[in-house]
Amino acid sequence: MNTPTTPAAAAPSAPPGPGLLLHCAGPLQSWGTHSHFNQRDTAAFPTRSGIIGLLAAALGRGRGRPVDDLARLRITVRADRPGVLLRDLHTVGGGLPAAQTVTTAEGRKRSGDTTTLLSHRYYLADAAFTIALTPEPGMPAHTGLLQECARALRAPRWPLYLGRRACPPAGPLLLAALDDALHHLVRLPIAAPAPRPGSPAGVIEFLADQPLDQLPLPDNMDASDPAEAAHPSARINDQPVTFDPRLRTYRTRPLYRRTFTPPADQWGGLGTDYLTSLATYLNQALPTSEGSRR
Repeated sequence: MNTPTTPAAAAPSAPPGPGLLLHCAGPLQSWGTHSHFNQRDTAAFPTRSGIIGLLAAALGRGRGRPVDDLARLRITVRADRPGVLLRDLHTVGGGLPAAQTVTTAEGRKRSGDTTTLLSHRYYLADAAFTIALTPEPGMPAHTGLLQECARALRAPRWPLYLGRRACPPAGPLLLAALDDALHHLVRLPIAAPAPRPGSPAGVIEFLADQPLDQLPLPDNMDASDPAEAAHPSARINDQPVTFDPRLRTYRTRPLYRRTFTPPADQWGGLGTDYLTSLATYLNQALPTSEGSRR
C-alpha cells in the first residue's frame, strides 16, 4: 500500500457520471483469480469476474449467456476493511475403503495414501468493500443497463454470494443509484471504526480498472500522488469473456490503485453504528431525485 502524500497540484476531477453503489460485507468472502483444482485462492478485493458474475446471477442469466454488456461496466472498489486471510482445509475421501473413495479421471479408484484428497481454500474474514459501478466511456450517460441491474439487485433472480456459494452477503448489496457515483464513493461513511487515539492515521485504498488520477477527492484530502494513480500498478486476469463451464475464458486487465486518509468523521464504525451513519448520509447528503431511486 502506498503512503499517502499531498500532491503539489491536484489533478482535475472526473466529470460527474451515473452509477450504482454496492456494499460487499459478510463473515467470509472469496474472490478467486487463479484457483486450480485443490488450491482455491482469493484476491484481496472483489474481482471484476466476481462482481460481473454476481450481476449475472441477480439478472438470472445462465452461465452460457453473453456478458459483453456487463463487462463494459467500470468497477471501482474502496477497501473499507481488508479483512483477515483465512485458510480452510478440506479433506475428501478420508476413512473410506478404496472402493468407495474418489474416482480418478480415468475412472479408476485411488489406492494407498492417495485415497484422501486435501483441498486448501482461502477466504477473507470480516472484510467490507464499497463499490461503484459506472458505465465505460462511450456507453449512454443514463444507460438502461444500470437501471436493470439496480432492479435485479433489489429482487435477484438467483441467490447472490461474495465470490463463492458459501459466502452470502451480510445485508442488501445495493446502497443507491446515483447521478455522481464516484463523488459519493469517496465520501460515503467507511464501514470501520476510527483509528484509536495515538495510533497511526487510517489509510483507505481504492482499486479500479480505470486510472484514478481524476478520482473526485476533496481538495484538502491527504491522498497519494495522482500521477502514480494514472498508471497501472499491476495486471490481473479477471476480465470475463464467457462463464460457460466448457469454455470459461478470462482476459487480463490493468489494476490501478490510490490511497487516502479520510477525515475523522467519515469513519462509520461497525454494526448498527455504521448503518446509522450510512442512513444519515443517504438521507441528508443526496438530492431528493437521487434518494427516490434508492
